[in-house]
Amino acid sequence: MNVSVTDPFGVKEDPELPTLSLALDPDLAQRQFKRRLPRLAGDQGLVYLEAIRVTRHKPGRRCVLEYDVRVERPDAPAESLTLIGKIRARRFGKADHRLLDNIWRAGLRSDSPDGVSVPEPIGVVPRFHMWLQRKVPGEISTSRLLEPEGVALAARIAEAVHKLHRAGVRTERRHAMRDELRILREHLPLVARNRPDWQPRLRGILEACDGLGATVSEPPTCGIHRDFYSAQVIVEQGRIWLLDFDLYCRGDAALDIGNFVGHLTEQSLRTFGDPAALADRERAMEERFVELAGKAARPRVRAYATLTLVRHIYLSTRTAERSPWTERLIQLCEQRLGAL
Repeated sequence: MNVSVTDPFGVKEDPELPTLSLALDPDLAQRQFKRRLPRLAGDQGLVYLEAIRVTRHKPGRRCVLEYDVRVERPDAPAESLTLIGKIRARRFGKADHRLLDNIWRAGLRSDSPDGVSVPEPIGVVPRFHMWLQRKVPGEISTSRLLEPEGVALAARIAEAVHKLHRAGVRTERRHAMRDELRILREHLPLVARNRPDWQPRLRGILEACDGLGATVSEPPTCGIHRDFYSAQVIVEQGRIWLLDFDLYCRGDAALDIGNFVGHLTEQSLRTFGDPAALADRERAMEERFVELAGKAARPRVRAYATLTLVRHIYLSTRTAERSPWTERLIQLCEQRLGAL
């Protein structure tokens, strides 16, 4: 076999993800794929491996790999495509595959007439504790939202996630406002460890967040993405692809829109030095969602957008490229919470 293997992260050394060394073995991967992916190749087809790449790695937690394969079926031309394999610590992949399959079958298939889809789930490789999905074409929405058609795209993304909310895919996991506030209480004090002079300001922000959370009514819950922002959306000609349902749970649908809007504000600050630079995109997304979900969703969207900005105070301290924006984020959150 002449299979190239690209591993820029050195993931074989991750002790919490011991199956990665197996997943990167071309001979073993070929044996696992060749006849064990009937959804892709049918009962009589064969899958041939051509390349392996590690594309993302969070040490001790999860890893994403890409497999270039060629599929040969007796009744169809050969097809070349890329599979995305996901491995998570202390998980076997079956539940994640089943969730995506349920979403895919709930009206979000690859050829759905309304152009809102999720990647097709392909199968599980028990030996690797991995599940596989088809890689989809298109461009991450982060850059597309900056283009002139970004306003219309923001509204379209609101429609896409609203479709997910209405899909009715069940899950036992729950996430409420109290969980959102708990995450802030756990992470914001970590910022003060390196900057004790910020501690009074961060404490005041947390107290204001608790007050904001208390004003938000508890709505009926539905299945939500819970990690919804521009990197989780791929834009293809005429189609929106929703990605990565690792945190999918029951919760307030407004959280997904608020989280996306909060990320847009942070992106505006970091990219343009102005938190209002993408305000027209934020308004378009909020307005379209409110049209679909009802006027009562508006204050909840805005509350979750503010809490997302507060969470970004902590996130900004985790990478060198974002740390210069930490104090600006603190100022922005103080202004938002003070106005509320």
